[in-house]
Amino acid sequence: MSAPDPLLFAIVRIGTFAGKRALTGASGFFFRREARLYLVTSRHVFIDEEADHHPDRIELELHADADNLTDATVLSALLYREGRANWRQGRDDAGGIDVAVLEIDTAALPASIQLTAFTLASLPGPDDEVPLGQQVLITGFPLGFHDDLHHLPVVRQGAIASPYGWRFQGQGWFLTDARTHRGISGAPVVMRAPGRQPLPWLLVGIHSTRFDIGNRDLKADESLGLNAAWYPDILMTLTETAPRREPESKPAMKATP
Repeated sequence: MSAPDPLLFAIVRIGTFAGKRALTGASGFFFRREARLYLVTSRHVFIDEEADHHPDRIELELHADADNLTDATVLSALLYREGRANWRQGRDDAGGIDVAVLEIDTAALPASIQLTAFTLASLPGPDDEVPLGQQVLITGFPLGFHDDLHHLPVVRQGAIASPYGWRFQGQGWFLTDARTHRGISGAPVVMRAPGRQPLPWLLVGIHSTRFDIGNRDLKADESLGLNAAWYPDILMTLTETAPRREPESKPAMKATP
């Protein structure tokens, strides 16, 4: 039996809580910059004013033993300390960006923990081409569904559905054509990049939400099947050592974890 792709160990299931009360489930992934480790997910996983979603902590399900994938541990992390958010969110000229990062205290992780992480080297560079129709994977926990024995996410296939590098409708996202569900918000959108380190994958986007139009006839017209994915270059700003503190703002589009 072959070992699972290391991509699967970069993805993590997120549970949000208000005190002891469970709220929602979502997806996220790890991003490492130098010695610092971050959880990346959608901003609306941490707060969504329109949906009255206000968790104060999250739980992450992690592999406790590389040799036994059925052995899992749960890491609890506070979202606020002394009334201030522990997480960071992004903005650009068009307003809020539905991406947030939370730094993980690596000292709190067991030495045997099994995880991998994207890095700055995983981001697209000037020599990387992401053509229209390029096959991509969106890996996460749709409706919470996953291999709960081995604590592994599932993979959905998709394709780039708008010109990559262009800001769709002036926002900092592009479109993917893929079947997605609640719970996969915050999942990485990746394409294969053999030989790339530390993961053989190019991180081309961060899945946010399904994209739809308001005047669709719910009886006559099927859902578009399109999704908004934010460009990952925002991570360069959000993981700087001392980023500028941005005020909390509503996300650019309504979404639910």
